[in-house]
Amino acid sequence: MTILVTGVAGFIGAAVAEALLARGEAVLGLDSLNSYYDPALKRARLARLERRDGFRFLERDLSAAEPTLALAEAHPEIGRIVHFAAQAGVRHSLTDPWSYLASNVSGHLNVLEMARRLPDCRHLLYASSSSVYGANPKLPAGVGDRVDDPLSLYAVSKRSGELMSRCYARLHGLPMTGLRFFTVYGPWGRPDMTPFLFAGALLRGETVTLFERGRMRRDYTAIDDVVPGVLAALDRVPGPDAEGVPHRLYNIGNDAPVSVRDFLAVLERLSGRRAAIREAALSAAEPEATWADIAESRRDLGYSPATPLEEGLGRFLAWFRDYYRL
Repeated sequence: MTILVTGVAGFIGAAVAEALLARGEAVLGLDSLNSYYDPALKRARLARLERRDGFRFLERDLSAAEPTLALAEAHPEIGRIVHFAAQAGVRHSLTDPWSYLASNVSGHLNVLEMARRLPDCRHLLYASSSSVYGANPKLPAGVGDRVDDPLSLYAVSKRSGELMSRCYARLHGLPMTGLRFFTVYGPWGRPDMTPFLFAGALLRGETVTLFERGRMRRDYTAIDDVVPGVLAALDRVPGPDAEGVPHRLYNIGNDAPVSVRDFLAVLERLSGRRAAIREAALSAAEPEATWADIAESRRDLGYSPATPLEEGLGRFLAWFRDYYRL
């Protein structure tokens, strides 16, 4: 039986696909390889997967309904789905909101429609985001907390995916699990995120932009901790909940928020460089703090993040220097 991984050339998608292949799974990977950030990085991640036995790749834009639905007939062997394809980035949603509706709403709907047409799909796991907690000030944020006050269209699009998934799980009996990721970092990460931006500026002698003097706190979560959590969630097919719906949500975070200024200080120590800083105001689309309550993830999935920030950033920085020859 094949596992379909969408967004397979993305940061988390590639890491999860590699782990699935390592344990002997057959993986069919899909990705549009769009230009939101450098496609060369996506192709480099993909090249690593293509060297592994059991991997096949299709370049596909899931926001196009007809070719997405056709996957069910062309690949009836798909038994589980890891749906991570999405338009990422909170700030980008302020300038190109349409791409989020196309990828994260229409694309998500197309995957749900395709999944219910598969003859033997047993579980659909999909990526949500800590952004769904929006302006809710309660910390740490738990999966039962309010998510009705979003700060960005990105958050709206990810919450829409959660609601659509629960609806389809109820209507069609297809078990689904959504994972709310909290600021994942590590080797092969995304160039639009803080670790990449800070490391690049430090190593190239450029200016670091620090919002609100770096006082915001983020629940930075190492990719080495995230992947086991994803696999555990995929392997745990949810049964009916109290309302009879086979749908679950989990936080995948570190349960240890760190200020952005302290995060930068760790990178400064590891790189042996001091940052030249430019101050800037925090975007209204960004929360002041994120912090994951992972009690349910620990209980149900055995999820237990264990990577200290300095260790995780050390691995990331070593990869960054090697990849960019810095």
